[in-house]
Amino acid sequence: MFEDYEKKKRRQIVFMKSILDYGMGAIFLLVGVVLLFGDKLNIRYGSYFDAGAEKIFGGICLVYATWRFYRGYKKNYFR
Repeated sequence: MFEDYEKKKRRQIVFMKSILDYGMGAIFLLVGVVLLFGDKLNIRYGSYFDAGAEKIFGGICLVYATWRFYRGYKKNYFR
């Protein structure tokens, strides 16, 4: 009975972490797209950096978003 409770608890934790990874991946994907293609999409935001730094940070955000999506898909949290 205790093992069943632990398995259920672990499945719930994995599900919540997966949802968190997908959500954070979507946020970082959106930030990366805005930073990379904001000028082409006519999105105006206060920019404190030059265009090169925005492109680099946008690329880093896209790579990190890809990692978060992959981590949410694989669900290797307790292995």
